[in-house]
Amino acid sequence: MVDGPASVTMTSGKAAVFGLYVVGKIVVREGKRLPFTVEEAATFDLSLGEGASSEEVDGDTVPSSWNKSFEELANVQAEPSVVMVMGGVDSGKTSFCTYLLSRMLREKSRVAILDGDLGQSDIGPPCTVAYTYAAKPVTDLFNLRAKNAYFIGETSPAGATEKVIEGLTTLKKELLANSPRYVIVNTDGWIEGECAVKYKMQLAEALCPDMLFCIQQKDELAPLLGSLDKFRKIVVESPQVIKQRDQEKRRSLRELGYMKYLKNAKVQSLSLSWMKVEGNDTFGLRKSHMSLRQLGKIYQLLGMKPLHVSELPDRIIVIIGKRRWIGQDKIQKVEEFARKKVVVTRKGEEEGLLVGLYDSNRRFLGIGVVREIDYVRNALKVLTPLSEEPSVVVVGKVKLDKNLKEIPTVLEENHVDFASFKTLF
Repeated sequence: MVDGPASVTMTSGKAAVFGLYVVGKIVVREGKRLPFTVEEAATFDLSLGEGASSEEVDGDTVPSSWNKSFEELANVQAEPSVVMVMGGVDSGKTSFCTYLLSRMLREKSRVAILDGDLGQSDIGPPCTVAYTYAAKPVTDLFNLRAKNAYFIGETSPAGATEKVIEGLTTLKKELLANSPRYVIVNTDGWIEGECAVKYKMQLAEALCPDMLFCIQQKDELAPLLGSLDKFRKIVVESPQVIKQRDQEKRRSLRELGYMKYLKNAKVQSLSLSWMKVEGNDTFGLRKSHMSLRQLGKIYQLLGMKPLHVSELPDRIIVIIGKRRWIGQDKIQKVEEFARKKVVVTRKGEEEGLLVGLYDSNRRFLGIGVVREIDYVRNALKVLTPLSEEPSVVVVGKVKLDKNLKEIPTVLEENHVDFASFKTLF
């Protein structure tokens, strides 16, 4: 077992990683563990980075049930055969998908991978679901290049179940156009609780897998297994040598993903006049149809002219300067006049928001990070490596600092907290 960051070169013998025979140098990225199954006496040249380690263990690092699962799958007659992999956090789902992929490609099958784990994305950028076709076996799905992705804008499906299901069903329909023999669907590790079980049921019903592989360490999947009676299920062992990662390590892996997809990024100014904006409504970027009379009345009740006012079906967004504030009594007067909740946001709180960028045909182009919303010039300044100008911007709820590290976001509420506001001065 090798924990990255490391590189492994086999100088003699015979060994495999997830069914892929080792030839040349294998790179193990930070936060990942790879099992090298020795089939003939082998010699390895290891180069270990900071925090990396290696360990010899007795027995096969790949559970025997994995091979049996592949044999079951090979007997499925449906074409394409859609398989879905479920399991808890750090249960070995991605490793199992990688193993299936290698075995299928050894049989010369055309395989598509649909990655539904937006919090630990391997195929596409973090906070997306994505797919690709594999031409040759790999030891790490992270090395594959996405064919297309769907931006969710969050690291967990808990607050975006409908959007995740919509994204995965849209991508599945698209990838089937190229007639793969197998489609492997990897999922996130949210399995505990009534909401998680309901979500996984809805996901299975939407994607209609021919076979469900359920990776279980003990009996944590019992509630889920009992709810998926209509599907053919195979319970698979979780590897005993699986590496458990804490929340900080999982965040660090996402941050490596942000760096990968924002490499060579530059700040671009995008005109909001013709561009469609979707997603997070906190900053009032959607076009408002409020009349001049209504705006005038709101300015009067607030006792000031904000930088921007936008009306949504259920609320009114008011953007004010960094060092300005509005009394709660004035906010209440506007709410009574408009009969809607008023959300006050300060200029600058938009900085760092992750966005998904699409072309006019709704083709995913990549991600970016908001640097500023210029309400005077009606422009959005975004840090992105894209060369073409997008037609659609989807604003997410994840925020990154200048070093692309995740930071807390401001909640959608009347966050005019006078005590904390005073600390700004």
